[in-house]
Amino acid sequence: MGFQVEQKENNMAVITVTVPQAEFQKAVTAAYNREKGKYQVQGFRKGHVPQAVIEKFYGQGVFFESAVNSCINDTYPGAAKESGLTIVSRPEINVTEIGTDKDLVYTATVATKPEVKLGQYKGVEVQKADATVSDEDLNEALQKELEKNARLVTVDDRAAEMGDNVKIDFDGSIDGVHFDGGKGENYPLVLGSGSFIDGFEEQIVGHKTGDSFDVNVTFPTEYHAKELAGKEAVFACKLLEIQRKDLPELNDEFASEISQFETLDEYKADLKKQLEEAKAKSAAAQNENNVVEKVVENAELALPAPMVEMQCEQMLDDYARRMQSQGLPLEQYLQYTGMTVEKLKEQFRPQAERNLKTRLVLEEVVKAENIAVSEEAIDAEIAKMAEAYKIAPEKMKEYVGAEQREELVMDLKIQEAVDFLVAEAKLQ
Repeated sequence: MGFQVEQKENNMAVITVTVPQAEFQKAVTAAYNREKGKYQVQGFRKGHVPQAVIEKFYGQGVFFESAVNSCINDTYPGAAKESGLTIVSRPEINVTEIGTDKDLVYTATVATKPEVKLGQYKGVEVQKADATVSDEDLNEALQKELEKNARLVTVDDRAAEMGDNVKIDFDGSIDGVHFDGGKGENYPLVLGSGSFIDGFEEQIVGHKTGDSFDVNVTFPTEYHAKELAGKEAVFACKLLEIQRKDLPELNDEFASEISQFETLDEYKADLKKQLEEAKAKSAAAQNENNVVEKVVENAELALPAPMVEMQCEQMLDDYARRMQSQGLPLEQYLQYTGMTVEKLKEQFRPQAERNLKTRLVLEEVVKAENIAVSEEAIDAEIAKMAEAYKIAPEKMKEYVGAEQREELVMDLKIQEAVDFLVAEAKLQ
């Protein structure tokens, strides 16, 4: 195998690989031996037809595709490694020469890691995130606790109001024709939750238990069920039950029931401490994000399109796995929402570009500051991984290959770089 590398504009490169004719013919013969059982020629038993006979009946290049794929799998990884390029995309393969008496020549067009020119990265000025806990924050947290511990009380002496829990029967139709998914019985609904189409819940307000009435709505033009999008619908409804939330009284008794504290003051003090810890953590993360965003904004780099495309595909794969874990295959989700794979990838593209730029800039900071991590830090990270997988740290070390270890070390260096940038920044 021989290869040549040609650098192109916009961080692209072309690797031209030559597989000698003799090696290609070996691959063709191997392809014949793998696939000969598929072919049947009169006068020969299936699986025993000679290669020359198959090529005569089905064409000289009948085994070329399989042979080419085999040759590419055998030669591209080595050529890519020996090229000295930092490749950041899948190769786009194009066969340029092929034949029974010729070398196999193919090109692999790839994106390469772009150059990063750091701007100001030390001492960047950003607004400091607010970490104070106000009385309003505390009161809001107390109100949430009251809501969590509220009782539902059935109401018979008034009409439904926003905030009530109701149960309804409904049956929807468009131009007098009922549609799939438009019917429900004894359906629980919190008025004001926004669970139903705009205007639906508001039209329940003012009705009493036992009332039957129509709710008139218009489906959004971007509704997931295309056959309903933009259509006017009428829902015949019956209000079966109204329940209001009965909030407990905020006093010492309430505090003792939901916590280990005897008094409301003690409970409030502990709740405020929890809020302060949470807000401090959130503020630290926000400061970190703001500093890194500023450093990335100050840097110069151009992302090659195939690199972004591959990142979008990885994000799509992650999204599909999350959907599948929730019991909804991606294909079914696309059908429900009217989305396509390409539309989803376009939605991911801005985040993909931000992720790539951030990673590349931080890697450049690591290089500029000669940031290193100790073996102790690496061992500690592996120990965390071992704990997560419930296996011994020494066993986890065996599982972590050279490539994984390299990625782990770079992740640790990048976190060190982030800590360095935040420490150097001017938070105002």
